[in-house]
Amino acid sequence: MDLRFFCVVFLITALISLVCQPCSVKAGDIVHDDDLAPKKPGCENDFVLVKVQTWVDGIENAEFVGVGARFGTTIVSKEKNANQRRLILSDPRDCCSAPKNKLANDVIMVDRGHCKFTTKANNAQAAHASAVLIINNQKELYKMVCEPDETDLDIHIPAVMLPQDAGASLKKMLTSNSSVSVQLYSPRRPLVDIAEVFLWLMAVGTILCASYWSAWSAREAAIEQDKLLKDALDEIPDTRPVGSGGIVDINITSAVLFVVVASCFLVMLYKLMSYWFVELLVVLFCIGGVEGLQTCSVALLSRWFKRAGESYIKVPLFGALSYLTLAVSPFCIAFSVVWAVYRDVSFAWIGQDILGIALIITVLQIVHVPNLKVGTVLLSCAFLYDIFWVFVSKKLFHESVMIVVARGDKSGEDGIPMLLKIPRMFDPWGGYSIIGFGDILLPGLLITFSLRYDWLANKTLRAGYFLWAMIAYGLGLLITYVALNLMDGHGQPALLYIVPFTLGTFLTLGKKRGDLRVLWTRGEPERPCPHIRLEHQHHEELGDDDH
Repeated sequence: MDLRFFCVVFLITALISLVCQPCSVKAGDIVHDDDLAPKKPGCENDFVLVKVQTWVDGIENAEFVGVGARFGTTIVSKEKNANQRRLILSDPRDCCSAPKNKLANDVIMVDRGHCKFTTKANNAQAAHASAVLIINNQKELYKMVCEPDETDLDIHIPAVMLPQDAGASLKKMLTSNSSVSVQLYSPRRPLVDIAEVFLWLMAVGTILCASYWSAWSAREAAIEQDKLLKDALDEIPDTRPVGSGGIVDINITSAVLFVVVASCFLVMLYKLMSYWFVELLVVLFCIGGVEGLQTCSVALLSRWFKRAGESYIKVPLFGALSYLTLAVSPFCIAFSVVWAVYRDVSFAWIGQDILGIALIITVLQIVHVPNLKVGTVLLSCAFLYDIFWVFVSKKLFHESVMIVVARGDKSGEDGIPMLLKIPRMFDPWGGYSIIGFGDILLPGLLITFSLRYDWLANKTLRAGYFLWAMIAYGLGLLITYVALNLMDGHGQPALLYIVPFTLGTFLTLGKKRGDLRVLWTRGEPERPCPHIRLEHQHHEELGDDDH
């Protein structure tokens, strides 16, 4: 099986997920641009998600998620402070005129349409309702704002928008002659969830492992090459590093092409996103995960089973494989298949992360950035790609293509599998903290290059580039999480922060230390040929004899 082929394919595939943490909410996302409706007295609430807990005949039932309006009173944040109120279906249903219902501090449910949101709220308030639930005519949540010329904003009851499916469920409860009561409250998200800390550690740790593996392999290859040259000084040596046949070097053309192909693939996913398409991506991810897990497992186990790792047998269609590879492969395949079958269970994220990390480490081991010039072009193109498909695409497609694809909105699934994710453990709204493969792979290519250079140049950790590149990456990712929380959980393109930190640090240090020319062009320090070093050593010995 051609491992390089799979890794290159999956590197391109991974570029579709250059997005960090679009937080998912069960009821759907808030979709309405309210820039043209600024805050004003009586209409200045912040938009908050609201939990609507229901009871049917005194028994706790389903919970729904809505969004509070710009107008009306604020909703309590703690469940213990929220009162249970009887739910009444408005008559008329749109509440554009005074309700015929007799209300006594009840919550009234109305349909969207035919009049302004504030008109519905004012009519409900006049009828002595304690709150108004407005059911949207679409599955999404909608931000309820005030018209620029509105003045009748003396509203003292909370107003909440619910999606269409939640409204249908509530109407079904009410029409079954049951007594339905609701409780409204808006718990606050924690400033930092422990899931974000673990995700940060996973991303940094993955690049750390891949970098040391890549640098160790490069140093071993350089040592082996020097040994061959010393043993054959009278022959014309092969100047290629030993083992370079398994390495794919990126050039400027392929760096630009990566982004172009990734953009086309992203649009194809956006247009064709469906259940069967996600299933296809799951199959491809499993193939790549098996390759990655197998490669990492063999590399680790070969230290203890060296003989099995160096003994090969020819297998039809797959070529020469080591006995260790044959022994490990069934376990890797079984692990991948079990994850695919049970990927909908609550703990399936563990298997997805293991397969994803193994795949990323394998790609970073095989795909190399040869110099800083290629790395700069690749990360700059990815930086523009990330900004375009997260922000600019909203102008063309009326929604963020990147976030829609990452969440799998049109597929009925929880999202594409090319993501590392951890459930938000202390967030009352649930969901996952996620990071796309591209947010680790692309900076990782530059960081692994930095450690290879440091080791070949015999630089100490402090005097090299790897330590500072890792710190810059960690800070960039940390700022992504801060921006995510400031944006109330809306998806943020991680490369928007990671690329300036990582690439900027590398370029600044290279210029300051005088290594920029070598880093930019050669990508590796100049090393004297072994026979020159031997002649120099011989002359020094002769000089000592003369004394």
